[in-house]
Amino acid sequence: MKRLGILLCLALLMGSCDTNAVYKEYTDIEGGKWYIKNAPSFTFEITDATQPYNIYYNLRNSLSYGYYNLYLTRYLRDANGKEIESRLDELILMDPKTGKPNGDGLGDLFDHKFLMKRNYRFPKPGKYTMQIKQYMRQDPLLNIMSVGITVEKATPAH
Repeated sequence: MKRLGILLCLALLMGSCDTNAVYKEYTDIEGGKWYIKNAPSFTFEITDATQPYNIYYNLRNSLSYGYYNLYLTRYLRDANGKEIESRLDELILMDPKTGKPNGDGLGDLFDHKFLMKRNYRFPKPGKYTMQIKQYMRQDPLLNIMSVGITVEKATPAH
């Protein structure tokens, strides 16, 4: 019950900060075991293709995660399923030398928000899907609790 309260507080804290977000979604990884075949997809709608967007990975891991980094492959597809791009990214979850966790932590859970694409302009208005696969070659990858994305309107630098 205590853990549920902590998760609820984390969700409230995380949900209250993204005023420019046009889309934000998480997929929980069942039992913290991320299988390679489990590739969460996130479908969102872009109504203004003239507007630049920042796209972020959202990730939650426990302190028991066995590596300092995480390799992910992402696939961006348009409404017809045509792949616009795919790319392998490395996310640094902990300091490689000290093991100190990055991100915001509460108890043994840490939340991360990593910039995936800055000032990205979608080709046209419509629905897009981002699919994310873990690429660590450990199957299942343990202690990853959830993964997601945030799409925000990019704000001009001041």
